[in-house]
Amino acid sequence: MVISGINSGANLGDDVLYSGTVAAAMEGRFLGCPAIAFSLAGERPTNYSASVLVAKKIIQSLIENPLDDTLLNINVPNVNYDQIKGYKTTRLGNRHKSEPAMKAFDPKGRKVYWVGPVGAEHDAGEGTDFHAIRTKYISITPIQIDLTRHQLLPTLSKWVEALS
Repeated sequence: MVISGINSGANLGDDVLYSGTVAAAMEGRFLGCPAIAFSLAGERPTNYSASVLVAKKIIQSLIENPLDDTLLNINVPNVNYDQIKGYKTTRLGNRHKSEPAMKAFDPKGRKVYWVGPVGAEHDAGEGTDFHAIRTKYISITPIQIDLTRHQLLPTLSKWVEALS
């Protein structure tokens, strides 16, 4: 089993695409191991003891009741353990586009650009990882590797044919 995290900050929705925590778990999955990415949600998360208790419980459960082809993205709300309302099976939500890049200067006075802040929640309703965290539930999202937008393949094929 490969356990990645506990990450400082959430990996919700689109975040999984550039998360090192999720990428490490994916590598474990590529090795044929059950894999979990754990993250503690919040700007400046502090309740790691709650996350540790959650992680221990989930890992023990996977040992006793394995899931086939497992890659789980788990986010824990940044609250005390006794304030967590439970566990939710979730899907990835998504965000609005990121804010624009911010111009700054490095210590030598050279111009640099920082990637802008992440966008606000967009698809964040009931059933999403965003909603679970906002309502103080642990979000457990099964992740798959195939990012192909399958429903677009027929339309794209016609578009590609028109290129010839």
